[in-house]
Amino acid sequence: MSIPKKGSRRITVDALSYRWSVSQPALTAALTESNMSFAVEAELGGRTTLRVKTDMAYPDIWLGNRSPAITPSIVERAIRQALSQGWQPCQSGSAVEITICLAQA
Repeated sequence: MSIPKKGSRRITVDALSYRWSVSQPALTAALTESNMSFAVEAELGGRTTLRVKTDMAYPDIWLGNRSPAITPSIVERAIRQALSQGWQPCQSGSAVEITICLAQA
């Protein structure tokens, strides 16, 4: 599944452009304690999606739960981590999933 241009952001890491988008939880997931996640693909020829789970809870405006935003520096860190673990964004294949810890970031 390709990340649409609308609603996504562009980032360049080591001369390769990517698109990334924060995943929005379904209402049922938002009511439980689910953590923020986002998806990344190479902008041109992206064939393998990177799914990144974090240790940050989704912000909840009703309960006053505030969480830091997913920033480009977090996305870059996730891309570099996935690449070091063997993610090949321009080759066909199943989505790759990693988890990053942001509590110490």
